[in-house]
Amino acid sequence: MSEKNQTNTNAVISLTVGILSLFIPFIGVILGVIGIVCSRKAVKQMNQTNENGRGLATAGFICSIVGIILQLFVVLSYVAFFSVTTISG
Repeated sequence: MSEKNQTNTNAVISLTVGILSLFIPFIGVILGVIGIVCSRKAVKQMNQTNENGRGLATAGFICSIVGIILQLFVVLSYVAFFSVTTISG
């Protein structure tokens, strides 16, 4: 008999929040940090409980990191744009 393991909830949350961090401006940094924390927590739980979802946690971790970097570039570009326009204006 095969035992069906459940998918870790934190892995699903990390993927969802990681994807949202890519698309929601300014709040994406906070969502990215939440995604990283949830993915690390999910990996620890999966090592202890033998649940599924390691790929989801990894994808959530990667999406969260990319989302944070993307959001930081957006914020820096806004700052650079407004600093240039106020100096020359």
